This record gives sequence, C-alpha cells and structure tokens, in this order.
Amino acid sequence: MQSQRGVGIFAYRNDWQRASLNIIVTNSLLLNCYEDFFKKQDITGQQYNILRILREHYPKPVSTSVLRNHMLDKMSDTSRLVGRLKIKGLVEVERNSSDKRLVNIVISTAGYNLLDQISNELYKLDNLVKGLTEEEAQTLANLLEKVRESIDTAEERLAEVNELNEAV
Repeated sequence: MQSQRGVGIFAYRNDWQRASLNIIVTNSLLLNCYEDFFKKQDITGQQYNILRILREHYPKPVSTSVLRNHMLDKMSDTSRLVGRLKIKGLVEVERNSSDKRLVNIVISTAGYNLLDQISNELYKLDNLVKGLTEEEAQTLANLLEKVRESIDTAEERLAEVNELNEAV
C-alpha cells in the first residue's frame, strides 16, 4: 500500500480526500500499465478503444462523432486517432456519399486480426488486479460506480449547502 508521503501528502484532510487521491494514483498506475501493454502491439489504448468500437458496429460504418460518443476518454482527438489507424492499415475510411463533411469508418481485416491477437493477451491486464478476490473486485467496481454517481450529483449537494448558508 502506498503511504501518504508516496502521494505527496503528509496529512489527509479527511477520508474523502484520501479516497480521491488513492483513486487518482491507482488510475495513473493502471493507465501506465495499459499503455505499456498496448505499446507492444504498436497502438495506444485509445486506438484499441476505437478498434473495439468499430468491431462492435461492423459491418456498419461509423462516423467520428459516433466514435467520440463511445470513447472512454471523451477528450480524445478522434480524427487524429483514426488517421493513425488508417496509416497502419487497421481501418478503412471513405467519404460519406450523402454528407461530404462526414467520413465512414470501418475496421479492416488487419484491424480485426490485431484485436484477435490482443484478445489472447487480455488476461495480462486482468492480472493487474487479481491481487483482489473476485468478491473484492465486485465490491470495488460497485464502489467506483457509486463514486461516479457521487461526482454526477456533486453540484446538487453544493447548491443545497450554499442555499443553507445563504438562509443563515
């Protein structure tokens, strides 16, 4: 377990800060491991995400806006990522015949083959958290979902506090 000093903190304000910082540190560690894994396949985690989305939609072509909506990282430059995948021959890109501003993107055979190859290695990513029991992993996943719900409603809670403070 990483100490408070390991995250640059000498005393946490409270357990919510401790939880938040532990999520941030763990996220960073996992992202680094994921990027190292995908680098061995000569792609990034974001490029893998795009290939996975395209495989789910195959044979139907997908636009960059659809990809962006399904991406894990909503801040990704989807057009740039698709361009790099096209250069590698992992996707096929054609102009949309009804709207010339749009492109139709489909996973290529090489892209499918790469996903098959990667799927045989995904156990290595699962292994990163196999120090937890299956029950602990379920509990952690449930708690993280609850954290995301809390983030979604944080503004509402702050507004309630501000209303109470103004009433006093």
